[in-house]
Amino acid sequence: MIRLSKLTDYAVVVMTAMMQGEGGSHNATSLAERTGLPAPTVAKILKLLARDGLMASHRGATGGYRLARSPEAINVAQIIAAIDGPIALTDCVEGSAGACGVESLCPRRGNWDRVNRAVRGALESVSLADMARPVFMDTPLPANSAAPAAPHSAPALPVAR
Repeated sequence: MIRLSKLTDYAVVVMTAMMQGEGGSHNATSLAERTGLPAPTVAKILKLLARDGLMASHRGATGGYRLARSPEAINVAQIIAAIDGPIALTDCVEGSAGACGVESLCPRRGNWDRVNRAVRGALESVSLADMARPVFMDTPLPANSAAPAAPHSAPALPVAR
């Protein structure tokens, strides 16, 4: 089964919460409170996203993190790659040369490359801005979209104290 990591899911939750908050910088503590995620998890996500250039960070009394680009310019494939590494469905897909011992003999490699490119293309076509918009199960999808998956966790729910 192809499944994204919880950390990638949480990264989208954190990033969409940043979009919905006031402008400026956000810190891990405030984002943790807003999303209901543990602060150490949020801090780890912010560091990974900053390392890959999806977040900009600055230090100081008013320091914190902000999106490095507009939500429309950040896509789901970039978020996955920042958190989990390159998108590769098998060991033999492009960009992972030498990972498979029978790679040079395998007649299926080209097919797996094709599948991997299709999956990556689909993920690249969905922006962070798209992910911030609620989609309900009865909402018609564009003709080129796949069927919706199960409902997703929503960011910015109030935290009971």
